[in-house]
Amino acid sequence: MNIQTFHRFFMRSLFCAYALLVAVMASETQPGEAAVKGRFSQPDKKGMPGLYVWTDLCNVYVLREGDTALLVDLGDGSVLEHLGEIGVHSVEWVLFTHHHREQCQGYGRLKGWHPKIGVPDAELTLFEHPNDFRKMHPSLADPFTVYGSSYVRPPIESVTVDRSFQGMDMFRWRGHQFWCVDTRGNSPGGMSYLYKTQDRWRAFSGDVMLAGARLHNWFDSEWDYGFGAGIYALARSAATLRNLDPEILLPAHGDMIREPIKTLGDFDGKLRRLEKLYLRGYELNTFAEASQDPVSRPTLVTDLWQISPHLFKFKGINSWPNFGLILSDSGRALVVDCGLLDVGYLDRALEGMKSQFGLKSVDAVVITHMHGDHFLEVPHLQKKWGASVWGLECMQGPCETPERYDYAASINAYGREFSAIHFDRLFKSGETFAWEGFVFTVDWMPGQTEFALCLHGRIDGRTVAFTGDNILGNPRDSRQSGHEAVVAHNGSVLEEGYIYGSQYLLELKPDLLVGGHSWVMDQPGALLKRYHRWSLDMRSAFKDLLCTEDYRYGYDPFWVRAEPYRTRIGPAGDQTVRVHLRNFKKTPQVHRIEFHSPQGIKVEPAVITGQLPGQSRGQWPIRIHAETSASQGVQMIAMDVTTDGHRYGEWFDFVVQVDGAQSGGVDSK
Repeated sequence: MNIQTFHRFFMRSLFCAYALLVAVMASETQPGEAAVKGRFSQPDKKGMPGLYVWTDLCNVYVLREGDTALLVDLGDGSVLEHLGEIGVHSVEWVLFTHHHREQCQGYGRLKGWHPKIGVPDAELTLFEHPNDFRKMHPSLADPFTVYGSSYVRPPIESVTVDRSFQGMDMFRWRGHQFWCVDTRGNSPGGMSYLYKTQDRWRAFSGDVMLAGARLHNWFDSEWDYGFGAGIYALARSAATLRNLDPEILLPAHGDMIREPIKTLGDFDGKLRRLEKLYLRGYELNTFAEASQDPVSRPTLVTDLWQISPHLFKFKGINSWPNFGLILSDSGRALVVDCGLLDVGYLDRALEGMKSQFGLKSVDAVVITHMHGDHFLEVPHLQKKWGASVWGLECMQGPCETPERYDYAASINAYGREFSAIHFDRLFKSGETFAWEGFVFTVDWMPGQTEFALCLHGRIDGRTVAFTGDNILGNPRDSRQSGHEAVVAHNGSVLEEGYIYGSQYLLELKPDLLVGGHSWVMDQPGALLKRYHRWSLDMRSAFKDLLCTEDYRYGYDPFWVRAEPYRTRIGPAGDQTVRVHLRNFKKTPQVHRIEFHSPQGIKVEPAVITGQLPGQSRGQWPIRIHAETSASQGVQMIAMDVTTDGHRYGEWFDFVVQVDGAQSGGVDSK
């Protein structure tokens, strides 16, 4: 044997020994041990000796039969490069538990493997037509959105599906049988695949629940505007799994769950605790009209009620307008919010105020927060009454250019002839102004959304605070905490939302609160204490439920975001987008953001890396270029995020519309 032949023999033997060692290490993993990234393990060697797990962005389960495999979920697809280590040379099926990108973003790597693809039927369109769920012109009624803000995260390019499964379907593969069970909750059509061995089930359970009775994140389960549909779906799915009495759960993330009945029970308890805190802290849709406002009194003007000599509002049966009016002795008026009103009704009331109360002009409208329903009729007041529009600096972006963001209930989603409001005056937080003998202060007061203010001052001998939609309730009812909807898609991290806002109001000590939707709250001191206690309990419930080390990474859908969120590019065109990143931790945070785009769209730089100081924000420009080969229409660009070594995958995205003619900028038509 010559030296070259010996060297080849030695290297081949060394490689074989390494492969054997890897296989042995995988086979000797103890049941219940966490899968190790970059290595196969056997989570349930006794019950399912042919089952392996590979972990990258998620757990990828490999059920081996000879040299052929079925995969449950795919992650970034890196598993495909290592299947030979466990003797697998072909993949016949990939079953996806749900549509989230971190489950399927490696789909492009399947070329050459030619497996069949199975998905939950309820999410078939999310796989096959993902761009249908990103809109340049959102509306309140768009599917899978919270008032226009999407809560689904489909792949950036379509997935070809061979079979979609409905609940109770049976699927057979090479002598193995799976029962397809509807377990939606963290995803609107999520599915578990139950595999029966002897007399017990093993459940590939997706993201219904993680070990420790935890939830993968919150914003994927936020399906409505604070009514809890996602919570109830999670509870139903957990109960379904509990009733099936599985021996183990094999979740899409984290450790195998070896005591599923107990853990599912604990999970149900956490969901019930969250639900009690999460639902609005007042009697919405029940006794709300009876306690909406016992303070004001009717006037001779239809539906115009007087709170005090200089303070007015609208009120009626099942009437929830956003309108408050301060009338000076000279007849000039300052309006706070103006929305959910018929303009004819508004004009008749203001004309009545002219004759009955001496109204002469409307000087300005102060908008309390970014939601469109609080300024739908402001353009009418501008046009007919010459009113100026005032707000807080932080409100400018979401109100003047809402298409640059993906927040819920933005004005551009209301389908009006106007899609933005422009301010004539912007205040800094804490700024004071004098008007017609009154002195008012404008403060930042977040709660329901961070883009909000409190206008307060002395009116008729009392400290009056205009609080928008942050607190609504009956101060006389000790059971009420007064909070409005908890909606992560509003931009409402609790520390800079309800916790901050409730503490602010406690320190302000107002005598009277004038809230949105016609709520007036007299002597609110005790209510404010309950409101603040609730805000701390709400944070505690999310901390207890979410699996992220800091709950905010699992609560906030905007801790990585692109601005503008929507942009247009013509053929061979370019646009600049700024990527924003938050570090919630007190310590420095190392980050890596990799941009994944459809064919024909290039991002430069393709990767952003760096370090953010503790509790800080950073932003970086990127350049988007559309080649002439790029498909026209709406496209998604995903951001694959890693912080401090933890890779989240393509959690975040932004939207590019490729036009057929040269154009640029944000689509604001």
